[in-house]
Amino acid sequence: MMLKPNAVKSGLANRQVQLGLWCALSNSLTTEILAGSGYDWLTLDMEHSPNDLQTVLSQIQMLGGYDVEAAVRLIKFDKDLVKQYLDLGVRTLIFPSIESAAVAREIVSAARYPSRGIRGVAGQQRANRWGRVTDYHKNAEQNICILAQIESAAGVANVKAIVEVDGIDGVFVGPNDLAASMGYLGKPGTPEVQQAIEQVARIVRDAGKGTGILAASEADAVRFIDWGYTMVGLGSDQSLLAKASDALVTNVRKALGEK
Repeated sequence: MMLKPNAVKSGLANRQVQLGLWCALSNSLTTEILAGSGYDWLTLDMEHSPNDLQTVLSQIQMLGGYDVEAAVRLIKFDKDLVKQYLDLGVRTLIFPSIESAAVAREIVSAARYPSRGIRGVAGQQRANRWGRVTDYHKNAEQNICILAQIESAAGVANVKAIVEVDGIDGVFVGPNDLAASMGYLGKPGTPEVQQAIEQVARIVRDAGKGTGILAASEADAVRFIDWGYTMVGLGSDQSLLAKASDALVTNVRKALGEK
């Protein structure tokens, strides 16, 4: 038995534009609805949502039936969490607020089997189809994609060293946290923040790695792609639901002549 290649990993390496969405509603039904929309990837967020091991499991099981790659943003870097989610079959991991190459090296080590790393070895797990992928342990890292999230001024300052770590496939910028770190809470559109975002794209591109980012609008997405970002999130399931719900009731009330 063979596993299909990780399209996110290869897309980052080949600088192919891949559009995705952040999923924080922690429900396999809402994620399944989104899976049929044509996104290249969906990120199951654990940092700012009630997602846990069981909700992630149910969602990646469902996503296996769709032509979309599942990513997971962990709540933090923890080698035991890395082991657990990789064994679960997650192949693309995003780590929040990475600020140094030293931490990036620890992450890579946690995602690789000995002698190249420290990942614990389980004979049968969901990732190797319960032992049916006989060469999984030898080749696992070929399809594991590791993204360091740049969300602070310190992360921007150290992004070159972070992205040059062997095993880091790229970075994923969080504009809101970056803005807050730079003293512009709630104002990611501030020119200084946007300049930092553009700077990250240039540095990472020159290092031959991939860049991802979460866009707040269509205009942001187009601008970020022009700057060299290729893994671009177009918002979140929460925002889609809230905006559509708000617009529906507002439009009907207007049609009825209500204020």
